[in-house]
Amino acid sequence: MANQSEANIARFTDPPRQRTTMKIHRIESFCNAFIGFVRVTSEDGAQGWGQVSPYNADITAQVLHRQVAPWSLGQSGLDIDALMDRITEREHKFPSSYLYRAMCGLDTALWDLRGKVEGKRVAELLGGTARPIRAYASSMKRDITPADEAARMLALRDTLGFDAFKFRVGAECGHDVDEWPGRSEEIVPTMRRALGHDVDLLVDGNSGFSPKRAIEIGRMLQDNGVCHFEEPCPYWELEQTREVREALELDVTGGEQDCYLPMWKHMIAMKTVDIVQPDVCYLGGMARTMRVAQMAHAAGLPCTPHSANLSMVTLFTMHLLCAIPNPGKYLEFSIEGPDYYPWQDGLFVQSPYQVRDGKLALPDAPGWGVEINPDWLERATYQASEPG
Repeated sequence: MANQSEANIARFTDPPRQRTTMKIHRIESFCNAFIGFVRVTSEDGAQGWGQVSPYNADITAQVLHRQVAPWSLGQSGLDIDALMDRITEREHKFPSSYLYRAMCGLDTALWDLRGKVEGKRVAELLGGTARPIRAYASSMKRDITPADEAARMLALRDTLGFDAFKFRVGAECGHDVDEWPGRSEEIVPTMRRALGHDVDLLVDGNSGFSPKRAIEIGRMLQDNGVCHFEEPCPYWELEQTREVREALELDVTGGEQDCYLPMWKHMIAMKTVDIVQPDVCYLGGMARTMRVAQMAHAAGLPCTPHSANLSMVTLFTMHLLCAIPNPGKYLEFSIEGPDYYPWQDGLFVQSPYQVRDGKLALPDAPGWGVEINPDWLERATYQASEPG
């Protein structure tokens, strides 16, 4: 599998037919340790904004300028798929997460640039149309009591109209040890009793269980009408996750951490999960994520991407869900605020995330439809790459 070329994974998108070459003249990054935005400028002065993956974004920005920019400057930005392949082939000794996280910044900035040039949303460039997107309210917390978790979910149901909710069981990479003894057994029935039977419940194990324990937990989930069991076993142990999937009736899901396209091909072929969950930022951008969606579609699997914070990743995912032929039932929408994600506050001039009746809509403007906050950019660490 390691010898497969990522370029051999069939492309989902086609380059546009237009006169401009959209040659890349400048790649700029604005970052801190948590988040990093990328601005790409073409030779004719058109600009687009994207984002590298969150977390250690300052390190990712160095990879962007060291290993992505040299293969991109002076190249046409029209065929984004081909450019992403060029980078992975030139950097074939580094098939790694940081490279793909950096590539996401370039990919997403080019989609925004092209959308602004053509006067279209990114979803439309990808062949989709804008539509209301049903979301599930996604909790990131384990250090919260079941009663408190249920109470905040009830408030979200009543104020914003959510009808699907995800909460956490086990402990992250927990080796069958719960966050505290009995928490998983308590929170599952507590959530069902509090929210009733008219809502969808989803849980995330975050690689917390052995297959034996995951199957025990999964049967409890089924008894309480939970429909989605995410990453029950260490995500790198594909055979373990498949064992859990084969033993249970509910959907076993995963893939957020996986960023290598041949691994995705293998995972789908061996029927590891019922639903694929790529993360646009971890995977390397929209073009590569569309390829994963296409692989899943060919295998009859829905795609419910991972988008666990309110940086641009959720916006990317909204456009993706409006464009792929196999969208899952929901958008993941983080419910965490400044107490959990202090770095996501003040990123945009106007937030693109307005929940009404449990749904979100794409912004009306072309590209991603969002403007980065100039005050945030002023405080960020800046770096630029140009030809020569």
